[in-house]
Amino acid sequence: RGNQPVHKNETELIEIELLLTGLHERYGYDFSTYARASLERRVRGYLQRSGKVHISELIPEVLWKRDVFEAVVREFSITVTSMFRDPEAYRFLREQVFPLLRTHPFIRIWHAGCATGEEVYSLAILLQEEGLYDRSTIFATDFNDEALRIAEKGIYELGKAREFTESYQKVGGKQSFADYYEARYDFLAIDSGLKRRITFANHNLVTDAVFSEVHLVLCRNVLIYFNKELQSRVIGLFHDSLIRGGFLCLGDKESLLFSNMQEAFQELDCGQKIYQKKYRLD
Repeated sequence: RGNQPVHKNETELIEIELLLTGLHERYGYDFSTYARASLERRVRGYLQRSGKVHISELIPEVLWKRDVFEAVVREFSITVTSMFRDPEAYRFLREQVFPLLRTHPFIRIWHAGCATGEEVYSLAILLQEEGLYDRSTIFATDFNDEALRIAEKGIYELGKAREFTESYQKVGGKQSFADYYEARYDFLAIDSGLKRRITFANHNLVTDAVFSEVHLVLCRNVLIYFNKELQSRVIGLFHDSLIRGGFLCLGDKESLLFSNMQEAFQELDCGQKIYQKKYRLD
């Protein structure tokens, strides 16, 4: 560019690249394939709250201060979730997928990107109501350790109870949702019995390998934050984790369309993005 000045927005993009490189080289977290617009928005939001003017001021602190690094990683982690989020998807699992899972002597489920755990407990409730919980094992993973701590405790705002109850009723709940939690002051604590078959663990979809061999993978509303390259890689990871005939449940804004793994799955529900791994390729 010769002596042409670099505009502020271009300088910020350079700073963001340096920040991402630092996170990768120092800690092994590779965010370079995340959807860039979402990433840039989150970096700028964190910068504003931290009181700093330039992203370059943040980079040394991220590299040298563990607490700052962890705060930035949490900023990049999407933890928006709810009990029975998108009830139609859970109703489809209950009515169409669970009867097929019932044919197995044991059921292993991987809930990837579980955030603060509301959807994990949603799944546990449905498994219990269908008589499948005691022969199920749920692996709930996320790369955000703070979110995992919240998930393990299973304590949420009591003010959300009405919203949770309405969603539970939409999936065909067979009891009162209040049977599954205890009210404590301004919080609701999930019944400890629902935690017996759940293992929470740190797993990074960007950098880590196959987690386990499972019958069902749920990864809902996570892939929308990845670019196409990373989406294909992660879908390949799910494919390799599933048994033949296993099931994959994505978010309703996500799809296998354009993925290089598209032909390896049969679409069961177009609206809810639920797929079955083919027993063999055609």
